[in-house]
Amino acid sequence: MNVLQLEGLTKSFGDFTAVDGLSLSIREGEIFGLLGPNGAGKSTAIHMIAGLIPASKGEIRLLDRNIARNGRFAKSNIGFVPQEIAIYEDMTAYENVHFFAGLYGLRGAELKSRTEEALAFAGLDDKHKSFPRNFSGGMKRRLNIACAIAHRPKLIMMDEPTVGIDPQSRSYILNSVRKLNEMGCTIIYTSHYMEEVEELCTRIAIMDHGKMIAEGTKAQLKSIITDRKTLMIELKSAERLNEEKLRGIAGVRAVALDVEGSAVRVESDAEVNNLNRVLQCIMESGMEIRSVDERQPSLETVFLTLTGRSLRDD
Repeated sequence: MNVLQLEGLTKSFGDFTAVDGLSLSIREGEIFGLLGPNGAGKSTAIHMIAGLIPASKGEIRLLDRNIARNGRFAKSNIGFVPQEIAIYEDMTAYENVHFFAGLYGLRGAELKSRTEEALAFAGLDDKHKSFPRNFSGGMKRRLNIACAIAHRPKLIMMDEPTVGIDPQSRSYILNSVRKLNEMGCTIIYTSHYMEEVEELCTRIAIMDHGKMIAEGTKAQLKSIITDRKTLMIELKSAERLNEEKLRGIAGVRAVALDVEGSAVRVESDAEVNNLNRVLQCIMESGMEIRSVDERQPSLETVFLTLTGRSLRDD
């Protein structure tokens, strides 16, 4: 059964098309990863599904109902965890969840019990009377999740739920995603951390320039690039790296620095023997090479090959 179905979903802002004819189906029980570089259209698509902005064209069906004609039904069955924390700092944790759960129509004893249940799920059952302004970033993220799940939605959308938080809170949130899925929730998950997507998601779509450019399981996506190889070259410093010169070497398809800027990833045609030329190019720039590692295709490799950009690029 499809929980969500998009048909030709399009959103334009004047002459700019942010989402361009997006079509996909998400099945019940999936953790569906939605990936794309900044500006790819992910957040715009999620905002349309959540009913926060109208689509310019196309159709969104939730549990086989058109959400444009069944707004109340859609609202009661969708939970949305936005990238920007959406809680009230001058209300207690309990009051925040109670308020948002009330917007979904919960009342009386049910509203109280669902509020307490959501806080307990987020590990905040001892913070009922505490104010979010005194919370860590991770605790605020967890409260954000509690506000989104109190009404027990069928579909939960999480847009970068672990950005800017400590490792312990990140681990708690990832475990919460798994638990929600085990409880029967279907989840759409976006992240700039590819390892999260690799770990959590059963199926993945990659967007770029408003279009879906690939979709499938991790194995299916990796099979796209069996003709590629990945060279990971660790450097003492990459300050003088000439990426354009590297891209000009025969067979090289893409070049990207890692987050710390101390290693370079080179994606290349598997049949082209260009390792010596790549290393020579780096050394000619006066950089010290610490190690060289040829890796099997990964989801990050697929992403870089298809979009030409690293997932964490600004």
